[in-house]
Order: sequence, then C-alpha cells, then structure tokens
Amino acid sequence: MLQAIGLTSTSRRYLAPAVDDLTFEARPGDVTALLGARGSGKSTALRLMLGLEEGRGVTYFRGRPLHGIASPAREVGVLLGDVPGHPARTARGQLRMLCAAAGVPVSRADDMLDLVGIAALRDARLGSLSLGMDRRLGLAAALVGDPHTLLLDAPSRDSHRASTAGCSACCVLTPHTAGRSSTRPLTPRRRPGPRIGWSPSTRAGSSPTRTWPTSPGPGSGRASPS
Repeated sequence: MLQAIGLTSTSRRYLAPAVDDLTFEARPGDVTALLGARGSGKSTALRLMLGLEEGRGVTYFRGRPLHGIASPAREVGVLLGDVPGHPARTARGQLRMLCAAAGVPVSRADDMLDLVGIAALRDARLGSLSLGMDRRLGLAAALVGDPHTLLLDAPSRDSHRASTAGCSACCVLTPHTAGRSSTRPLTPRRRPGPRIGWSPSTRAGSSPTRTWPTSPGPGSGRASPS
C-alpha cells in the first residue's frame, strides 16, 4: 500500500503552494491517477512522494518511507520527465547500466525492451529516440528492478489525447492482486489562487458512478461523500 499524508509543497514568493495538504492512499492492485491541467501540481505531487521536492508531509511505501528502504529500485519504479542519460548511449546500454545499479541480472534489459515493444531499437542512441519511444524506454527503466510500486509522470504524453488531459499516474501493483485492480482518479479542483485540492471522482465497478466533492474547509486535501 502507498500512503501519502499531508503533502504540501514549499510556497513560492507571493504564491500559494502548488500542492496543499494532499492525502490519499492507493491499495495493492489499484491504479490511482492524478488528473489536472498543465501546471496544476501533478508532477510536484509525485516529486514530493519521492523526496525530490522541498515541502512537508510523508509518503509510506508498504509502511516505510523511501529513505528507509535498502533497495529503492526494487520497491519503487519511477518515470519522471525524459530518460536521463548520455544521448550517445544506446537504449540497451542504458538499461544494462540501471540493472547493475539495481542489483538485478543484466538480462532484464532485453526482457524489458521486449515488454514495452521497442526491442528493435535496442541499439538506437538515446538522442535519436522520438518522444513516444523515449517514454517507452522510460517505462522499461522503471520496470527494471521489478518494483512493487510504479510512479509514472504522464506515461502517455506522446499522444494528443493524453497531453490534452495532462494525466499523471501513480500505480500500485502487487502480483497477487494484479488481476483484481481498480481505478480511483483524483481530480484537482481550483480554489481561489493557484492552490489545488484532490478528491476521488469515480470508483471502478460502481453503478451508477458517484461524485465526491472536496470538503469545503480551506487547505484540506481530503474528500468526503456528499
């Protein structure tokens, strides 16, 4: 289970925090999506979960903060922005390097290239990849350590529809529940100024779909049924 509690980004001068008191949990087998327009704080929320952004709050991955996990790559797979690496390095070389860093067999590099459908580009240079192929390579890199949790920032941003929606996804998957996964979108609602809140808007398997408005209290990231 992933538990994010009170995530709040550091406010900039004359601006309210991009993420303000975001609290939610994603159970094993769930796919949780943070939805919002560009600049609404989706990427910032993911970076706060990983400790890459200054702010308050804590995120627990199966009950432990990320800095307390001995092998982070085997617990959390991450896709943030473009794939980091020298543009002259090959796709296969990049993944083999990540395999060595994660302590997994280098043969997983070829397995992951096959899995994401870019095995034919294993010898392509990073600098020559299209945006769509770069995202696939980033997904392969996130999967190298066979992680329990995936944090994916706009994994399909090469498509027009996905870039319009501005979707970021936080996926929590475990082998024994993968066949029974559900989806819980979290939809940002603008308050006065640039602050945002997050609330569950749909639940898979419910009929009809219910909408849960955000609690009216200022600064609250929790949701309550109407």
